[in-house]
Amino acid sequence: GRAPKPLDAITLGRSPGVLHLVGIGPGEAASRTAAAVTALGASTDWVGYGLYLDLVSDIRAGQEEHRFPLGDEEPRVRHALELAGQGRVVSLVCSGDAQIYAMAALVYELLAADGARAVTDNARRVAVESHPGISAFQAASAAAGALIGHDFCCISLSDLLTPREDILKRLDGAARADFVTAFYNPRSQRRTDLIEEAKRIFLAHRPPDTPVIIGRQLGRPEEQVDVVTLAEFDPTTIDMLTIVLFGATASKAFPRGDGKTVAFTPRGYERKELKDVG
Repeated sequence: GRAPKPLDAITLGRSPGVLHLVGIGPGEAASRTAAAVTALGASTDWVGYGLYLDLVSDIRAGQEEHRFPLGDEEPRVRHALELAGQGRVVSLVCSGDAQIYAMAALVYELLAADGARAVTDNARRVAVESHPGISAFQAASAAAGALIGHDFCCISLSDLLTPREDILKRLDGAARADFVTAFYNPRSQRRTDLIEEAKRIFLAHRPPDTPVIIGRQLGRPEEQVDVVTLAEFDPTTIDMLTIVLFGATASKAFPRGDGKTVAFTPRGYERKELKDVG
């Protein structure tokens, strides 16, 4: 039978490339997973925001870098897909975990797209492999106790892609449902009020002494992690390099034996022990 369309003599018989979705964690080398390091080492090309490529420059071994500015997410992802479509082994480098407010979803969005946004057939054929990383909310909780020890959720306060009314609806839902809640993109130079709204909404459903973790520059030399109360929390002191976690009503903070204040959310083992004894 006839082929549905003319064959491309250049790509005929060529193996499809590979696109690795690599989460490099919060920044420090010690927080990278072995799978992420292996994928980066096996790649011919690294694609990503320049700062993220800088964070893994210590393990670069001849890979070609394709740097993109902050804000060029779709061109970045499209370039990675088309590069892999040429038979290359490409790592799309993301901070934290590629699945969490990063590029993984956009990769699949473009692979599924039709019409003007569609990628080439060669790009559609690439093998996509995902390598999870440590996300900022995990790093912040670990650095200051175990605040995510029970049910939690994550909300991005960036209204660039999500309507403001949807963010407010999610804030209200998380507060009412008593989730420990991590806030990504809590504040920018343009957007300063949504984190203030978050505090107001959560104070209506939480005691004022609810623990709050503030993590700045996680995984970098400038890292700073503080535990304050919800009443004390000052939204004007944070920026886009900060992640904020509000505790649930059961969350507690206390000074550890070494003097460091930490916060945790009990899972309910005390009730289980009492039930077993009874």
